[in-house]
Amino acid sequence: MASHPRIGQDLSMKKTVIPASLFAFSILLTSSYAVTAEQSHSKWGYDGAGAPSHWSTLDPANQICGTGKNQSPINLTNRIEADLSPIEFHYDVTAKDIVNNGHTVQINLNSGAYINLDNHRFDLIQMHFHAPSENHIDGKSFALEAHLVHADKDKNLAVVAIMYDIGTENTALASFWTNMPHMAGDSKATPNNTNIASVLSEDRDYYRFNGSLTTPPCSEGVTWLVQKQPQTISDAQLKAFTGTQHGPNNRPVQSVFARPILQ
Repeated sequence: MASHPRIGQDLSMKKTVIPASLFAFSILLTSSYAVTAEQSHSKWGYDGAGAPSHWSTLDPANQICGTGKNQSPINLTNRIEADLSPIEFHYDVTAKDIVNNGHTVQINLNSGAYINLDNHRFDLIQMHFHAPSENHIDGKSFALEAHLVHADKDKNLAVVAIMYDIGTENTALASFWTNMPHMAGDSKATPNNTNIASVLSEDRDYYRFNGSLTTPPCSEGVTWLVQKQPQTISDAQLKAFTGTQHGPNNRPVQSVFARPILQ
């Protein structure tokens, strides 16, 4: 594979345009875990003995949490200008139910939604949240981050991430928040009138990098697609979510190493 520009180069002096096709390898990497593998059988969490710094020792299956070189989340900085193809969103579906799994609140979706990325289809499986945000942009942490998890027919994963600042109420999330289950293990049906496409930013520009699951077993080979335009949620909406988690549920940023971050 051709060598890439040094991540730390000054892009204000010179912009290097890289075809997105060179990074299609991230799509083709095979994950040995299904989408639901974000929930490991080991007793992991976000504080105490199960905190992220201990994940790699909780279960042999989690070893890559400590040794991997393509771990997520990251701080998206020193980005490289690239010829990224638009993501084609086909999200004309509604949600099925909303679940508190003890690590996050997850919205399960009716089938039929998918994205087309570089002429490759990834079906949308579920959407979940982290507060504060897991990924940072130029060192900034956001109040909330949504992850829309997709899988292709071979179980390769692609995650669309959306950032949220505190501001006006987010109407697209409001109906989900009304039905948010507060106890771990609880689930509730969701209204049928909320199309999942409404959660997306109007500006579809994005950052792209190769990473991993942000929870055990931290499997790598995940294509990350972070929307550039943050949205807003109200302070009440943020508190409603964090109240279900009893504390932060974000993994700290990981080392980028030699990975290019494209925009």
